[in-house]
Amino acid sequence: LPFLQFVRRLAERVIVLAGLGAGLLYFVSGSLSSRFGSLVWMTSPARRHLSLLAAAFFLLLAAGAWLGQAERLIQPSNLIYGPGYADVNGRMPGALVLAAVAVIGAVLALIQAFTARNWPIPAAIGLYIVATIGAEGYGVMLQRFVVTPNEQTRESQFIQYNIDATRRAFALDRVEARELTGDALLTPDDIARNAATISNVRLWDHQPLLDTFGQLQVIRTYYDFVGVDNDRYRIGGAYRQIMLSPRELDTNSLPNRTWVNDRLTFTHGYGLTLGPVNQVTNEGLPVLFVGNLPLETIPELPIEEPSLYYGELSNDYVIVRTSTREFHYPRGEDNVFNQYNGRGGLEIGSLWRKLVFALRFGAYQILLSNEITADSRIMFLRNIRERVQKLAPFLSFDRDPYLVVADGRLFWMYDAYTTSTRYPYSTPAGGRLNYIRNAVKIVIDAYDGTTTVYLADSNDPIAATYARIFPGLFVPLDSMPSSLREHVRYPEDIFAIQASVFATYHMTQPAVFYNREDQWELPVIEDSGDARAMQPYYTIMRLPGEAEPEFIQMLPFTPRNRDNLAAWLAARSDGEHYGTLRVFQFPKQKVIFGPRQVVARISQDQTISPQITLWNQQGSQVIWGTLMVIPIEESLIYVRPLYLRAANGRIPELTRVIVAYQNQIVMEQTLEEGLARLFGGKVPQEPDAELVRGPSPPVPGAPVISPPSTDGPSDLRGLAARAREHYERAVEAQRRGDWAAYGDELKLLGEALEQMRAR
Repeated sequence: LPFLQFVRRLAERVIVLAGLGAGLLYFVSGSLSSRFGSLVWMTSPARRHLSLLAAAFFLLLAAGAWLGQAERLIQPSNLIYGPGYADVNGRMPGALVLAAVAVIGAVLALIQAFTARNWPIPAAIGLYIVATIGAEGYGVMLQRFVVTPNEQTRESQFIQYNIDATRRAFALDRVEARELTGDALLTPDDIARNAATISNVRLWDHQPLLDTFGQLQVIRTYYDFVGVDNDRYRIGGAYRQIMLSPRELDTNSLPNRTWVNDRLTFTHGYGLTLGPVNQVTNEGLPVLFVGNLPLETIPELPIEEPSLYYGELSNDYVIVRTSTREFHYPRGEDNVFNQYNGRGGLEIGSLWRKLVFALRFGAYQILLSNEITADSRIMFLRNIRERVQKLAPFLSFDRDPYLVVADGRLFWMYDAYTTSTRYPYSTPAGGRLNYIRNAVKIVIDAYDGTTTVYLADSNDPIAATYARIFPGLFVPLDSMPSSLREHVRYPEDIFAIQASVFATYHMTQPAVFYNREDQWELPVIEDSGDARAMQPYYTIMRLPGEAEPEFIQMLPFTPRNRDNLAAWLAARSDGEHYGTLRVFQFPKQKVIFGPRQVVARISQDQTISPQITLWNQQGSQVIWGTLMVIPIEESLIYVRPLYLRAANGRIPELTRVIVAYQNQIVMEQTLEEGLARLFGGKVPQEPDAELVRGPSPPVPGAPVISPPSTDGPSDLRGLAARAREHYERAVEAQRRGDWAAYGDELKLLGEALEQMRAR
């Protein structure tokens, strides 16, 4: 359709220009003139020529009216996108009439071309104007006098078309729905059965963790951490969610910027920092599984090649295998150097190729440098965003590529989408986009730049067409190595778009949709006067009704203009369930506290609020973490980490974890302690995944922290530790004059002592 419209508009412009040009020439030559008492006089050749052009123009108008029917399929009507009742029964038949009138006009123009009559073309123009006004007027009258008085009934069929098409266009017709009772009361046994969910609750937010990595693991000014990514690995037999950040080289921060330093010496980043989402040290800092320079890792994550030649910061060319040693990483007062041994880049070789590359990059040094040898290779398009856009400019790309450790190497994973703005009857989201599929996965080797494009959705017609246009570009997803396939995740951008559309288009009945009876919206949370909508987040959890924990992305919904929770949507990423969307809905007659209500209750809590105020007044800055909705069985708990940063400091420390369940809110040093206060007893944990505060994180020259040991303390020792903690908190509450907290801690201390005595 766009191509046909392009050809038609081009032909119209050509004919109009031809008509104006020919008319001017005929007028100048005297073949066309206007005489007193008559409209126009022209010679027979001029009449024939101009009339034939007019006939062709009328035929193009007929084609435009006929194609206009299809254009209405993607245009907004009164209630929906796509034609409604007045369009289908009024304007679209009117377009056919208009096309017929234009054809009649072409015939009249032909009559004028081969006769001496002057009236046919003016008559054709008048007829076309009358038909245009009549067609549009009939559509307006139909809308006002037939549709508007009975709008819901008249538009019901077309609303259904819009619902079905929009759900198909955004792959929402595949969403699996399940009802939750909302009545379940959680017990310690429920918490124990969902230990995998509890042990993977994310306590580190992206920005505080990025700030911490930047202070503890950047080490040298020319390194930088661009962002923090979520993924999952099997560590010590347990399925663990981790957060990682690549340590990339930023040549703009080099202390001595020269061509040799920028292009030959400082060529690549080094390694990454990786740790669990739920563990902190005694100082409130992240525990690390991978870090330091040189890179140190745990046995489950061996990294044989930590060099990052391709990444998010790599934005210009470098030359490797030269006589100049490549900087690898700093070690104390010295530096370690190495030489590139991969196949990335292109060989420079001959003088002719040196000249070509010197012209390409505007660098005469390539031609004159004695450091460049016959074996040297030049790497460019090293920024992975620029790389994939050059490779497949017809695709749209996710905003968040992420790094994967697999087979001892580092790989970038990049999600790509096929999109359209012309899906019939589909309502656009985020602008003009009204169709999207996560049809492509791209893997880029961070060492040699090898880029593999995997076709993830062979049923997508757009991707299938591109695969036929570019044979050999796409590789079936089944051929992706299993070590990489384990880290494929449902991307953030498409899930956010689908969630925003699903907030309206979960309503599948025209009557409900027309009245917007069950409209949802994304929860809005206010912090310090700043209101922002919740963003999707990754977590590992056992979905209700499933036997095993899995890596998902989720987002809650609230009813429109209300704050209670209506439902939550999950996108699955593991194995055969990849790409499956599942929505869990709560009964409309029950009030389940929503995120905004929980945040308000936390701010008003008589124990938490004074403590926050006290910290803020003591020269520290309190940083609120993301509020996470954690589904457990048929119920929910809310978890929100709290960070503390000194007024002059730059390292946020995870200080407290707030846990909310129904009407109860507690704030403790760890999630485990918070759950113990809410549900009593000792919260069981996954093997190798205890929610404890470990040793300090690694610093330059120190060993990387390993996962905590599975040999935990005995029950009696655990109770003794709890009793001491409650005693210390009671003393602290007494010191600050918080007698309510003092009484609560004494009560909990007594309970712990009673349990010890019973044993």
